[in-house]
Amino acid sequence: MMRILVTGFEPFGGSPINPSEILAQAIAEEHWPGAIVSRAVLPVVGGQGKESSRAALGRAIELNQPSLVVCFGESAKATHIAFERVAVNLRDDRIADNAGVQIQDQPIVAGGPDAYFSSLPVRAMRDACEGEGVPALISMSAGTFICNEIMYTLLHGIEVGEFQSVVSGGFIHVPQLPEQAAERGGPSAELRHILTGVRASFLTLISPLG
Repeated sequence: MMRILVTGFEPFGGSPINPSEILAQAIAEEHWPGAIVSRAVLPVVGGQGKESSRAALGRAIELNQPSLVVCFGESAKATHIAFERVAVNLRDDRIADNAGVQIQDQPIVAGGPDAYFSSLPVRAMRDACEGEGVPALISMSAGTFICNEIMYTLLHGIEVGEFQSVVSGGFIHVPQLPEQAAERGGPSAELRHILTGVRASFLTLISPLG
């Protein structure tokens, strides 16, 4: 059985909800033939402290021993489901994290590579999502906030052998929900549409086992 870990983030930026958290729960609760899917909710806290998202990711990987990790995050600017291709070794926060800390112009891993590429089949995942009529794209930038930090941390951990069970991983940004957009403006997407697209893309990860 393939073991998959999906992660989402807790609410941040003044919103009481985060669609990535809801999405990770929904994906983990579904039945996926040939796969065991677990989930974790990550704090929107940068750095390496025990309360950080990086520490939470490490604990979740150690507990669940997945071979594949898919991280979800919210983007209030997104009009499409965005399959992230690149994570950069930079933390440059436009807002403070949930611990009230705002870091600028600092590497995520001192001396680490400038960037890592996702090891997910992002093009196939994008195509599967669009095949269900859900707008999707391949994004070349996961930003420079916590989403990028966790994607870089995941890929770096795979590369250097810190996450020994993990073979591949990557990051997907999803739009905010309509109720969030009503409060703060910007584009949005219905949760049911996001779920439809992500389910289709997820099947590309486990279909060889079917």
